[in-house]
Amino acid sequence: MEPPHTSESAVPSPSATDIACSSLMAVEDEVAEMTLTVKWSGKEYTVRVCGDDSVAELKRRICELTNVLPKRQKLLYPKLANKFGDDSLMLSQLNLKPSIKMTMIGTVEDDIIIDQLDSPKIVDDFDLGQDEIVDIKDKDVNKQKLRRRISQYKIKLRNPCREGKKLLVLDIDYTLFDHRSPAESPLELMRPYLHEFLSSVYAEYDIIIWSATSMKWIELKMGQLGVLNNPIYKITALLDHLAMVTVQTDSHGTFECKPLGLIWAHFPQFYSSMNTIMLDDLRRNFVMNPQNGLTIRPFRKAHLNRSSDQELAKLSQYLLAISELPDLSSLNHRDWESYTEDSSKRRRQS
Repeated sequence: MEPPHTSESAVPSPSATDIACSSLMAVEDEVAEMTLTVKWSGKEYTVRVCGDDSVAELKRRICELTNVLPKRQKLLYPKLANKFGDDSLMLSQLNLKPSIKMTMIGTVEDDIIIDQLDSPKIVDDFDLGQDEIVDIKDKDVNKQKLRRRISQYKIKLRNPCREGKKLLVLDIDYTLFDHRSPAESPLELMRPYLHEFLSSVYAEYDIIIWSATSMKWIELKMGQLGVLNNPIYKITALLDHLAMVTVQTDSHGTFECKPLGLIWAHFPQFYSSMNTIMLDDLRRNFVMNPQNGLTIRPFRKAHLNRSSDQELAKLSQYLLAISELPDLSSLNHRDWESYTEDSSKRRRQS
């Protein structure tokens, strides 16, 4: 006797609900929180991360606990040591068990030497298409990362936020300071008109300095340049690399950026997208807030360009010209130079 014939229609096929549930489970796996144990210097540290966090984010969390900078960390775990060298990898790609123990080798930088070889490495910028920028900004996974950063990172105020003032967020390297050229004194590498610029804009803006380096480096550099204790202007706060988030793009892979939403969430009564502008020589740093960013020309080769660089002097005119506008995010900051010229013409005609 022949076995009963089974038609193709009798074989159950996955329903749309089953497929949707599978996709949801995959997403949940990516964002599920993991508790890792990192052994370093005779102690064990508990690190909480999510599957959609990168290796760079893991190292940042370890840095928060140990003060060992990410660039100084070497993570050891069987069969995965080489993969931990790729900061762009997502932890979900490593198939980590939720309660693993790993070892970290690294040294705390007690003293930072002003040295061309030891200064932070800044990667050249790249252009992102407008569609990709919108995609990065609106991705749920990036919004989740921002929410986690808001809950984890504490902003320490050096001076009180001022009612009615707008907010200026400034990068350091190649924006205020040429960090790669050799010099006997940091003052030789300071961008021209720095103190005049800060003194001028302080009348209308609170000033926050945000660098993709360690807090120790920021405090050292700004202290050496006389920025932190200036009698004419005050710095509201300093933010370091631990405040940044990692985003992923189709065309340029994974990179870190500076989400202004972190500041707005901590001080909603003072700052928002309507009254904030960020100056940075790397456009990708404000990819989550493109309407609030202005790309400044990088200040390199200080010894050659110090006598001709006018960027900060011109930008002070622009910032003061727009300070009375109700919404800074409605401006196209790429046209800042023509806006300044038009404002000057209007003043001459009036």
